[in-house]
Amino acid sequence: MKNTVKVERAKKNFTQQDLAERIKVSRQTINSIESGKYVPSTVLALKIAKTFETSLEEIFQLEENDWE
Repeated sequence: MKNTVKVERAKKNFTQQDLAERIKVSRQTINSIESGKYVPSTVLALKIAKTFETSLEEIFQLEENDWE
C-alpha cells in the first residue's frame, strides 16, 4: 500500500512529531507508515485522514501487489 502522509504533513506544516501527538502514536510509527514499513490499522488510518481533513482514499492507495 502506498500513501501520501508525508505530502499531507507538508501541506499542513506538521512534523512527524506533530502528527504523532495529534493521533496519539509515536513519531516512529509515523515514520514507519511514511516509509511503507507499516500498514496502519483502519482506526489509525481514519484518524490520519480526519486530521488532514480528507478522505482515506486520498491518503492510502492499494498497489497491484496488494491484491496477491
